[in-house]
Amino acid sequence: MSDPSTASIVSTPGAHPTDSAAPATAGQPQSNEKPRGLLGDAWRDLRRKPLFWISATLIVIFLLMALFPALFAPGDAVNGSLSRSLDKASGDAWFGYDLQGRDVYARVIYGASASIQVAVLAVIGTLLVGGTMGIIAGYNGGWVDGLLSRIADVFFGLPFVLGAIVILTTFNGSGTSNSKFEITGLVTISLIVLSWPVVMRLMRSSVLATKEADYIVAARALGAGTGRIILKHLLPNCLAPLLVYGTIMVGSFIGAEATLSFLGVGLKSPVVSWGIMISDGKDFLRVAPGLVFFPAAFLVTAVLSFVMLGEAVREALDPKLR
Repeated sequence: MSDPSTASIVSTPGAHPTDSAAPATAGQPQSNEKPRGLLGDAWRDLRRKPLFWISATLIVIFLLMALFPALFAPGDAVNGSLSRSLDKASGDAWFGYDLQGRDVYARVIYGASASIQVAVLAVIGTLLVGGTMGIIAGYNGGWVDGLLSRIADVFFGLPFVLGAIVILTTFNGSGTSNSKFEITGLVTISLIVLSWPVVMRLMRSSVLATKEADYIVAARALGAGTGRIILKHLLPNCLAPLLVYGTIMVGSFIGAEATLSFLGVGLKSPVVSWGIMISDGKDFLRVAPGLVFFPAAFLVTAVLSFVMLGEAVREALDPKLR
């Protein structure tokens, strides 16, 4: 495939060599700016969007809360004193205390760790599983594509919430004594199992649209192996839709984890998460509305931040939306 940047300096038959490449006129210095690729143009466009900076700032704050919660809340998020049960907000506890006398502000801060951890791990796993299946299906085609597509259709037929409830009730139901690590792993795996077909279809569509491009055909004609073609040519040119969807999916998984924890089949104590806090505080909404309002406010803000970032990245990567 001809490169547009070099096509203009190739002389046509019958043209004088000095006419094929017009030199810069005196007083007009040549530009030394290097041509940018898709990601370079996207980053240049993103830097001009206030929505990107707002969402990115909020996400950085939430990530710092998840990694270093003690910097934001030095109080104890697990243990409490019944003598402070449902006490109002004060200088010691900005959001007050819950029914068991635990600091609500500290629990909201520490709740970001579990919620974001589950969402990020689930997104990484979903992108790896769905992306790999999509590349295999799209590149090989034929019966391989048909088999993987039918398997994906089976998972598509499972309602997300119902499927997650069935999986988590089976392995994390009442009477089980799973550790904190095991509970987190079960919720993460359930999200991956029920979400990979969407990523698989996105990657499959990108591979089908790219694998017959001129540079892929040229690489194959020059003897490049399947692994090199996929890793060096197909994958870099098919990642844009996955980056957008993955960013939005982090916010969706934060909400999904909170929903499952609220229903009692997701994360459970001693894990601290926003969904558990909302579930524990719903019975005291009239007496202490902050027990629901504060974790819900952090949850909504986190979800919107990732969704807004994904929307900004989508607009930057799609030339039609610029």
